Amino acid sequence: MSQSLFETELEQIKAAGLYRHLRRVENDQGPTLRLDGREVINFSSNNYLGIANHPDLAAAAKDAIDRYGCGSGASRLISGNMTLHEQLEQRLAEFKGTEAALVFNSGFQANSGILATLAGEGDVILSDSLNHASIIDGCRLSRAKTIVYEHGDLDQLEAGLDQAAGARCKLIVTESIFSMDGDQAPLREIVELAEKNGAMVMVDEAHATGVFADNGAGLVARLGLGDRVQVQMGTLGKALGGFGAYVAGSAALREFLINRCRSFIFTTALPPAVMAMAVAAIDLVRREPERREQLFCNCRRFEEGLRDLGFPLGTCDSPIVPLIIGDAEKTMGLSERLLAKGVFAQGIRPPTVPLGTSRLRITLMATHTQEHIGKALDAFKEVKEPA
Repeated sequence: MSQSLFETELEQIKAAGLYRHLRRVENDQGPTLRLDGREVINFSSNNYLGIANHPDLAAAAKDAIDRYGCGSGASRLISGNMTLHEQLEQRLAEFKGTEAALVFNSGFQANSGILATLAGEGDVILSDSLNHASIIDGCRLSRAKTIVYEHGDLDQLEAGLDQAAGARCKLIVTESIFSMDGDQAPLREIVELAEKNGAMVMVDEAHATGVFADNGAGLVARLGLGDRVQVQMGTLGKALGGFGAYVAGSAALREFLINRCRSFIFTTALPPAVMAMAVAAIDLVRREPERREQLFCNCRRFEEGLRDLGFPLGTCDSPIVPLIIGDAEKTMGLSERLLAKGVFAQGIRPPTVPLGTSRLRITLMATHTQEHIGKALDAFKEVKEPA
């Protein structure tokens, strides 16, 4: 693509109201940020439990660097499989209540690689229409037939399973908490349909890990479905405050992925500091359930405040509160007006969300104070346009 084509494409993106730019954060990832030189209250972070800057994680990372150095040096199948990788995987398996776990370098690499490994030509993947881009790409890479069912529509899912009856392998994949809508998948019903039709289930717990269940293990654990979901994927960089991802399941699944999953095999292993931070984070979220309690207390207050102001909200099942505006330019205008009043609530536009559903993706943190929430609600009141 030539330089002129870059410029033409960029002009088209701008004309559609979809142009994006990077904002600069100048301090740590807390409930307030210094954003492009401006102090703002942060309602755009996946740091749900507020531990991304916790001293326990920092101390673990520093100790790991002192003991093991900065880099892993190679892929894990060469010389990069370090003590801390195995310690973390053991801790993750205990956390999730599974036989085994395997660490990946990111959620995107995990989803795209796992799906491309578990399914292939002659197989069928059934995927929720609002699944993350990494799941969509994983379905494409697998070369399996992909049947997309409308969001949470169990009738469509069942019809898709009927259509896939003759497939060698059938795999249902869904997020547990959907990243842009914040709602919960009907996991119990999905598992029942899978068992009735001889299908496997893969659940992306990226936005549930650390947030749900008594120990923070996720929504699968909260619903008691751990022994009925074959593949549980999650991330270490949202509520757990660090970086990376994991898959949890049987020992056979782990060994199969080690031998076949290209996004695991052909990449340099995560560095020691990242592994140590994740171990410290799991320990922290297990011993401090009060963080989850405070998080959902903050969610309730904020949601009630928005509803009292007349903002239309759907069902709020998680720390993700979508305020759907519809039009992309109106959405970004509202986001900028809030930012001018010291509240950072990022506007989300296509292709991240479907056309006509642009929204503010508002996220709560356990470390938001009542003052933060009160100031934010005051800002929303001031920028609200008359109906």
